[in-house]
Amino acid sequence: MLLAATPPPAETPPHTGGILPLIDGTAGLLTVAALGIALLLFLIIKVRLQPFVALLAVSIAVGLGAGLSVTELFGTVQKSAAVSVIESGMGGILGHVAIIIGLGTMLGSILEVSGGAEVLSTRLLNLFGEKRAPLAMGLTGLIFGIPVFFDVGIFVLAPIVYAAAKRSGKSILLYAMPLLAGLSMTHAFLPPHPGPVAAAGLFHVSLGWVILMGVVVGIPSVLAAWGYAAWIGKRIFVPVPQDMVEAAEEARAAVVAEQRAAGVTPREEPVALSTVLTIIGTPLVLILAATFSSIALDPSTPRSVIEFFGNPFVALTIALVLAYYLLGIRRGWSRKSLESVSTSSLKPVGNILLVVGAGGVFGAVLKASGIADALARTFNDVGLPVILLAWLISVVLRVAQGSATVAIVTTAGIVVPLVEGQDLSQAHLALIIMAISAGSIFASHVNDGGFWMVSKYFGISERDTLKSWTVLETVLSVAGFVVAALLSLVI
Repeated sequence: MLLAATPPPAETPPHTGGILPLIDGTAGLLTVAALGIALLLFLIIKVRLQPFVALLAVSIAVGLGAGLSVTELFGTVQKSAAVSVIESGMGGILGHVAIIIGLGTMLGSILEVSGGAEVLSTRLLNLFGEKRAPLAMGLTGLIFGIPVFFDVGIFVLAPIVYAAAKRSGKSILLYAMPLLAGLSMTHAFLPPHPGPVAAAGLFHVSLGWVILMGVVVGIPSVLAAWGYAAWIGKRIFVPVPQDMVEAAEEARAAVVAEQRAAGVTPREEPVALSTVLTIIGTPLVLILAATFSSIALDPSTPRSVIEFFGNPFVALTIALVLAYYLLGIRRGWSRKSLESVSTSSLKPVGNILLVVGAGGVFGAVLKASGIADALARTFNDVGLPVILLAWLISVVLRVAQGSATVAIVTTAGIVVPLVEGQDLSQAHLALIIMAISAGSIFASHVNDGGFWMVSKYFGISERDTLKSWTVLETVLSVAGFVVAALLSLVI
């Protein structure tokens, strides 16, 4: 059922060691929280400060403004028994997220470089035929989007979209939008992508439940988005951008040259589709099996074995080793080339992990300062369901500053205290995470890097990008929230 936040049993004790010690009570704490969010948006939007720095700076300002002492925030030089809110907040979330994102990133990189995407899309295009090519592109984005980041998926799959649109003579939107919907859905709702993984860590929810609810919520949502993609693709004609076709060919040639320089010399035969699906599906199946073994099985040795192999760290390691062998060593890659591809794939991850960690700090500061309890009392008085509040807060943050990751980690920091003490099931908490994730992709527009990537890669004007991509993301977001909210009524 839909639940509103439950107020804490007692008033939050005032802090006396901060720079502004007179700020206490619900009204004062809420004022600090509002000013903190406003400052965060100002630093990101106007000052163009890196989100990690902005989140960290705002966390410190909010903590001091709410009355936390310097010792509470930073600890002491002597490393006494005093607990540092910043260190515990950063370490608590990264200890869960960093390994998963790192392993998932390396797995996606091996699939990308080995040509798994081309094999997947080609087989699906042959299977569905020319008339259903948009559906094939959508399924390609949906499947290949599980292990790779959104922007990487566009880079790898854009040439395939160009080819399909050029062959048919129809608008590139008819093929690009279903693909983008699939990539966006997996990026928002499914591990090992940073948003859902970070939210799962903050809410202490098993990744198995996040995967299950991500599929249950995501599939109807992406179907709705595909429906809109088919409609808009027939009404706006966008030709294949010849300059981007040439740029893609040059980029591919550069990638091949880099791979050969690194010692990557794969055999010419394409990767088997079954191999790609096995590698992508292995960690999902193992994690789900471990999650539900605790429900279906009594404590036993077989259950312990299932839970071991289904631990996200172990499951993703197994999938990565499979990819190393099946896509690399068996096809002529050297161990040095595998190391080179894996290492280079981790370079963009640092920024993501820092933003996620700073989001953990923000949540820890809200809790330690008493702001979280004040928010819980206030939202309980409003009477709105937590799942609706979660989506609305995420939508506001997304539309205001553009980053889905920032929207997710900031919203989770605000919402987690609202559900503490409510004895909600893992499934219900996973649905709240789905609502936050859905809100984080609402109305992608000019302040979102993804908007410009879609516009430039597929040669779509800004006006037509707003009509197609922005509305597509809104449909995906609203549909995801509606499905999650309806499911929360019965779970």
